[in-house]
Amino acid sequence: MNILQRFEQWGDSHHPKWVDIIRIILGIFLFYKGIDFLQNMGKLMGLMENNVEFSSLMFIVLGHYVVFAHIIGGILLVLGLFTRFACLIQLPILLVAVFFINSGGNMLQPYSELILSVVVLLLLAYFLVAGNGPWSLKLADEKKRDWQ
Repeated sequence: MNILQRFEQWGDSHHPKWVDIIRIILGIFLFYKGIDFLQNMGKLMGLMENNVEFSSLMFIVLGHYVVFAHIIGGILLVLGLFTRFACLIQLPILLVAVFFINSGGNMLQPYSELILSVVVLLLLAYFLVAGNGPWSLKLADEKKRDWQ
């Protein structure tokens, strides 16, 4: 048994069912944020332009990556499909949000999004390690593997 299989087996055996509810809520939240970013793409572009020096084409690509990762990753987290992949594609977004976007001087103000970004980042890191859990859809290949 290689290290990846042991890693997956440990994540499956140490995963209580109540954590799946948190995974589903996290997926719904990220899906909502993706739709919110899609509706407010100009504001997202303005936020990125104030903090990072890139060309306008790079801003467009990054903005669409953020929307795509949140919408698709949120759906995958809710369903429990490719959970580790969904967390992996969203980790760079949350790292940038924590260290560059939300790290301004408004950290201690009420309604600061830094705490929310840190909580989401930590939850994504947890689900990257723990995996999807018992309340998730399983692909046909995974079901066949479970029967063996």
